[in-house]
Amino acid sequence: MILYIYPHMKNPLYPLTPQTVAFRRLASSSIRLSALLIILLLCLQAPAQSKYVKKFRPKADSLSEKYGIPASVILGIAIMESGSGTSRNCKLLNNHFGIIGKNDLLKTKNIKTRYKQYPDAHASYLSFCNLMTRKKFYKKLKGNMDHQQWADAISKAGYSEIPEIWKDRLLNIIRKNKLANNSNTAKADKSGKSGERVK
Repeated sequence: MILYIYPHMKNPLYPLTPQTVAFRRLASSSIRLSALLIILLLCLQAPAQSKYVKKFRPKADSLSEKYGIPASVILGIAIMESGSGTSRNCKLLNNHFGIIGKNDLLKTKNIKTRYKQYPDAHASYLSFCNLMTRKKFYKKLKGNMDHQQWADAISKAGYSEIPEIWKDRLLNIIRKNKLANNSNTAKADKSGKSGERVK
């Protein structure tokens, strides 16, 4: 008896039976279904991110001017850490940046979490900018609108427990949403003073 996995492959361990053929078809369709679901999820994220950017772009631009942090970095981190405003932390705690701190969810909703609670989104955005001002790299990068330098510095400073993956995700979000094209970075490039803040 000759046993085959695929018509062009001989293997004595797996016979080519109606069951193995059915299993291969099922596995193949499961892979296709998984790929389709991933593509669907990615497509659904895009509109959510776009709405989030429209809503919070003015706030990020204003804070960028005040603190010298690229608006693209502020928005990119907020999109990533809040799931474009859809995460549980964002909805229950108004925490758009994954900042750890005190909250009263255990008392009010019987939910235990380590993330900080804010009265509104504006307070969360301000808290993030203030957190950045306390980092060693801030004085060196303040006013520099190069989002890649900021992403590198923030990731190395321990903002995430997985710094390289976090940085790659942040840069990907900035690129996909064209955040650097519409922020102070673009203004700096047009004025010929790349890396300097433009008012």
